[in-house]
Amino acid sequence: MSDAELVLRSTRVITPEGTRAASVAVADGQITAVLPYDAPVPAGARLEDLGDHVLLPGLVDTHVHVNDPGRTEWEGFWTATRAAAAGGITTLIDMPLNSLPPTTTVENLRVKQDVAREKAHIDVGFWGGALPDNVKDLRPLHESGVFGFKAFLSPSGVEEFPHLDQDQLAQSLAEIASFDGLLIVHAEDPHHLAAAPQHGGPKYADFLASRPRDAEDTAIAQLIAQAKRLNARVHVLHLSSSDALPLIAEARAEGVRITVETCPHYLTLTAEEVPDGASEFKCCPPIREAANRDLLWQALADGTIDCVVTDHSPSTVDLKTEDFATAWGGISGLQLSLAAVWTEARERGYGLEDVVRWMSARTSELAGLTQKGAIEAGRDADFAVLAPDETFTVDPAALQHRNRVTAYAGKTLYGVVKSTWLRGERIVADGEFTEPKGRLLTRAH
Repeated sequence: MSDAELVLRSTRVITPEGTRAASVAVADGQITAVLPYDAPVPAGARLEDLGDHVLLPGLVDTHVHVNDPGRTEWEGFWTATRAAAAGGITTLIDMPLNSLPPTTTVENLRVKQDVAREKAHIDVGFWGGALPDNVKDLRPLHESGVFGFKAFLSPSGVEEFPHLDQDQLAQSLAEIASFDGLLIVHAEDPHHLAAAPQHGGPKYADFLASRPRDAEDTAIAQLIAQAKRLNARVHVLHLSSSDALPLIAEARAEGVRITVETCPHYLTLTAEEVPDGASEFKCCPPIREAANRDLLWQALADGTIDCVVTDHSPSTVDLKTEDFATAWGGISGLQLSLAAVWTEARERGYGLEDVVRWMSARTSELAGLTQKGAIEAGRDADFAVLAPDETFTVDPAALQHRNRVTAYAGKTLYGVVKSTWLRGERIVADGEFTEPKGRLLTRAH
């Protein structure tokens, strides 16, 4: 500890071994030691005494649509990373679509990196995209440091990012498996979606019927079959249908290399509470019934679902029309994800250690971010300082998102982020931000 520049002390530090009173020593942006609470502070080191506030590792959100460049009026790296920092997130990985250009070639990746470099308040990495016509680009993207590849099995909602049919999925997955890459998949079957009733209009029940569970279940079963055949690594994005959980558990027991995420909105909101016309609740796959939500929580607890990410997918306010069929589908959740999940978790008897596992440790593991996701020596000194028993009422005007539309408006949530730290520097405290200090991340080779 003699080389420490900074010591953060709290009666509640969440470490891989559990929660304990500790002093965390930091030098050169890294954690150098986790020591007893009353360890002496070395000469020249600055002490930050956090009292009883909880010190937890900065969250890692591996599913964020920043939309920059090209649709920057929807969001952008400056606003997205400020919102993330305000919510205790210190690393995000940007999705390859909803920006123009999409991250589907090395050239396009460079464009995204150049835009993000000066605007990032937190660390930012990038997913690549798998399209019907870019199999030749997958290996070069991998070698350029993307964390994996996203594919849709049904229409994505934007023309420049078409979905894969089953033959195209097989081609892309075979190529990705050849260098042991990771394919992350929006799993809804287009044939089941096409066969579902499509009424349009303001009724949430009609929208829910248009995105049935069997569309997810079938697509996940097909993905499992392909992954098993190729011994490929696959990840199911934003799982909504609890009916798919037995398929996933069985596949994993058989040795299929599959991981799964879900999102705060599936864990905290229910179809029964969505007002008609309230398209701030629209996302695909959709928010389902309360009984479905209970089963997702059980799957998190038993490990069938690995992690929780936001799928932050914003748009301009005018695209959130009262017609669920035509409104943009996406929920903005970066700033509120920790509080939303913690509020529901504490009601269900889970602790902050569980939340950290789902939203930091396992997301870091998914992306191979060995420097992130835990408070232990050798990791980056990325932290969130949380007052877990304080509450706040969600005021859209207080959000850092570019477009302040939220499904959580008016809700009272537990967990106030007091400050967020990136590599040992406080980047936000009580709503005050530093200049951007984030770095661009690439996959570890």
